[in-house]
Amino acid sequence: MNSSKANEAACARAGISKREMEVLERLAKGYSNAEIAAELFVSLNTVKTHVSNILSKLEVSRRTQAIAKSKRIGLLSS
Repeated sequence: MNSSKANEAACARAGISKREMEVLERLAKGYSNAEIAAELFVSLNTVKTHVSNILSKLEVSRRTQAIAKSKRIGLLSS
């Protein structure tokens, strides 16, 4: 299975949407909510909602925990 297919499978298992994955990738790069909103052309509140959904779906309480868990389960490359 190539990395794209593995990533899609990990997203499906975690219930992470494509847009949430885009937000998660930017979180891993250290972007602020405002920077993510500007880059994805969405409102700050939309980003906050996506981040909240990501934390809930990954069953973590912090952004750093979400990044670490995402790497562990194959959503993000190490």
